[in-house]
Amino acid sequence: MRKKQTISSLQRLKGVEKLSMITAYDSLFAKIFDGEVDLILVGDSLNMSFRGENDTLSADIGVMLYHTKAVCNGAKNTFIVADMPFGTYTNREEALQNAIRFYRETGADSVKIEGGVEREETIRHLVENGIAVVGHIGLMPQSFRSEGGYFVKGKDEESREKVLQDALAVERAGAFMVVVEGVKEDLAREITESISIPVIGIGAGKFVDGQVLVWSDMLGFFEEFKPKFVKRYMSGGSAVREAVQNYNREVKSGEFPEEENIY
Repeated sequence: MRKKQTISSLQRLKGVEKLSMITAYDSLFAKIFDGEVDLILVGDSLNMSFRGENDTLSADIGVMLYHTKAVCNGAKNTFIVADMPFGTYTNREEALQNAIRFYRETGADSVKIEGGVEREETIRHLVENGIAVVGHIGLMPQSFRSEGGYFVKGKDEESREKVLQDALAVERAGAFMVVVEGVKEDLAREITESISIPVIGIGAGKFVDGQVLVWSDMLGFFEEFKPKFVKRYMSGGSAVREAVQNYNREVKSGEFPEEENIY
């Protein structure tokens, strides 16, 4: 079991050792992941993989507080980042009150907010009031409707400059880390080399300070779609399905329960 990371230790690893982050949504899996990675993200991606919705937008603060508390109960030795859901940080005072709820009602170590230049003052306000913030720039799932879909960033000069300025704004505001999603690899590399805080990539290539993946994607439980940036480390869906089929067969044949399973 590795020692739990702190903001200071995470920042010291920039350029020294890659950081690993994985999502979790409940105590059971959080306990399995605990101490095996540097950070756990309670992502609003749970709205799609856990709740079966088409996007992240309907995950409200009650949903995120519930799942964050569950993850914190299971993972005592891992730094935990909680997603601030859509509509909970439209202005800086609202953001502060909702961030305070995460701190009071869960054991989260920090919160994550999508947005760059337009969120600079909000991030600064949270940091000035004792909230540790992770930024999120590039492809931002909470903005997919306003942008007309999910698009890779950094394909043209205007897009590149926008994402780079977002990264600088997040750092300037006092965030201790930033997630960069869905950008061209050379842009992610430029961002990583341009700012002093760790850059965690998802669909951003290898020249960043660390990686994050959704657990159900990387373990093969979400089988309907596999993004290009995902590597499946096991076929979880197939393994569970086979186990359930074996259980069903043994129940029907009378093979289960066996003598060792009977009082």
